[in-house]
Amino acid sequence: MSDPAEAELNQDTSIQEDVAYLVARTDGQWRDIYKMNPAHVMSIGRANTNKIVVDDEVCSRRHCEVFRSGDIWFLRDLGSRNGTMINGVKIQGDKELKPGSLIQIGGFRLGFTLDVSDSLHPTFGFPYLDERPSDDTSDTVANLKIETGSPSEFGPEILKKQRESRYRNAAASSKLMRDRASRELASLYRLALNMGMARSVQEVCALTLKNAIENTSADQGAILLLPEPVLESPEADKLSKVVSRSESNFSYQMVSEYLAGLVLNEREAVLGRDIDDDSKLSTRDHLGKIRAQSLICAAICKEQFVYGLIHLYSTDPDNEVTADDLEFTLAIADQTGVVLDKMQERDSLEVGLERARTENISLKKQLQIENELVGNSRSMEELRKTILRIGPTDATVLIRGESGVGKELVAGAVHSSSGRTRAPYVCMNCAALSESLLESELFGHEKGSFTGATSQSTGKFEQANMGTLFLDEVGEMSQSVQAKFLRVLEGHPFERVGGRKAIKVDVRVVAATNRDLEDAVKNGTFRQDLYFRLHVVELLVPPLRERKSDIPILAHHFLKKSATRTGRDVRRFSHQAMEYFLAYEWPGNVRELQNVVERTVIMASGEEIKKEDIHLSSVSPFTTSVEPVFSEPEDYTPDSLEDIEQRHILATLEETNWNKSHAASILGVERSTLDRKLKKYGVKRPGS
Repeated sequence: MSDPAEAELNQDTSIQEDVAYLVARTDGQWRDIYKMNPAHVMSIGRANTNKIVVDDEVCSRRHCEVFRSGDIWFLRDLGSRNGTMINGVKIQGDKELKPGSLIQIGGFRLGFTLDVSDSLHPTFGFPYLDERPSDDTSDTVANLKIETGSPSEFGPEILKKQRESRYRNAAASSKLMRDRASRELASLYRLALNMGMARSVQEVCALTLKNAIENTSADQGAILLLPEPVLESPEADKLSKVVSRSESNFSYQMVSEYLAGLVLNEREAVLGRDIDDDSKLSTRDHLGKIRAQSLICAAICKEQFVYGLIHLYSTDPDNEVTADDLEFTLAIADQTGVVLDKMQERDSLEVGLERARTENISLKKQLQIENELVGNSRSMEELRKTILRIGPTDATVLIRGESGVGKELVAGAVHSSSGRTRAPYVCMNCAALSESLLESELFGHEKGSFTGATSQSTGKFEQANMGTLFLDEVGEMSQSVQAKFLRVLEGHPFERVGGRKAIKVDVRVVAATNRDLEDAVKNGTFRQDLYFRLHVVELLVPPLRERKSDIPILAHHFLKKSATRTGRDVRRFSHQAMEYFLAYEWPGNVRELQNVVERTVIMASGEEIKKEDIHLSSVSPFTTSVEPVFSEPEDYTPDSLEDIEQRHILATLEETNWNKSHAASILGVERSTLDRKLKKYGVKRPGS
């Protein structure tokens, strides 16, 4: 009869002899030791569900496995992409492991031994390691030695310094944490960091799905979202796929509507297995087959609101999803719900901010137009409304009205209310230049193209590219310039004067005239096709005599501006002065009113402008209550209008001591127009 104690010893020895070890090599040392039970398979791969996790992109999710058959230990490659090697030789099928065998997966090394003490020998794993054997057999484990210096007896002591959490680095956490819970914690930590940097829902969902598949046995999956978060009765048919991912040879199959509806309405996750014959839990692919063997479906929620769901499944019957996978999926679903809720809140704030910004811009444009176009008469209110309506379009605008009504201000308001407000706004008076100079100014010229062209010059069209070009007195263009102008309006390229290079621009044209263009078309002085091209939108600016309610507002507006500019302490008009303004017909319109107020502010002797301080023009084609120039019949002389104009210009120049700019301002014309009239009448300054 054998001794029981001896039998127990023999049994322990037998068990001990059955045990084998895999030793992982890191940073040139044999570090982690994995004890293998003959009754279990040791799985190796990149997925966190493996018993040995290899953080190397070369490694497949389920790369290989070590198992015992009879008395022999084998290594089996599981169809990995990059293969597995033993002692530097790539294996096919099952390969026997012997003590000292070196398993190689990319840059990862595992030594096989039956005696763990073998790994302490300096030649363990050689000559198959690409390293020199070490003579140091004292220790194969990296110890942490804390350097504390020489602190004083009672002074503080720094025990450790660390820049970031070990959970942040996937490679480090995989090596240091072999249990699943720790690896999942590290993975959730990194997911939270990455989600915090994500800028879109698409990016958040992609991060969530990547994390889910890498940390579960699933090889297929998708994130499906509802159009908007739902509080009650979410509809599964409203789900849309945001991202999908496949780690197998099959394409992703959409979750069944039955299962999606169940998960969305009950807000509970589902784990299913052996579903390949159940159409309620899975869907068929394009070949009519159900590929999924096991699945997880979890709702993405934030409090009572449901956003969508995470759908994961495995097509491998030997690697089904587990209850632990379900736990992890629930964790990332909760995390995703919180992030999506915050992103929706942020998007809502951004929409509100953009709406407020748009309203602010609109109000600024409206305020700018109101500041530029002073007056509260009905006609001015209608004009401002029309400008705000047509401004955002790119339509060509024709502004019509008498000289001095403020056509250039209207053009500026059109530009300010358009989408081109940050682009150039270029103005040009077509009546101020001769035909040749007008063409050069509009389209530019090349060096040497005419006498005086000493350098290349860009024209107004090029200068206004992407912006607005305002052409005043457009009716004064010659026929040849009109033809070239029309081609540009029709979108054709043009050439500079003397050039051959075709130039194309994107310009909105706003034109103005005080001429009767219809008569000009009938007389043949203005092209009919150009007239119709300009006459897309017409703005009519009323003369000042037709909106007399605006005169007090305009007068006070100009009074304030002039007093500020000149530094004069003039604050108001007397009642008689304002009545005098209202009785006058203002042939020069707003420009004349501005000039009269400016002159009166300069000449006024006190804070209040009196009627006696005001000097109105004696040239007026309209009947007014102001004392006429020729009050009696005997004062009449048979003079032509040109003679009267010439005498009035001379009188104005004498009054202003031949200051042409001031005289032009009083006369209500441009300085260039005054110069042309002086040349026409042959008038020169006395003594010049």
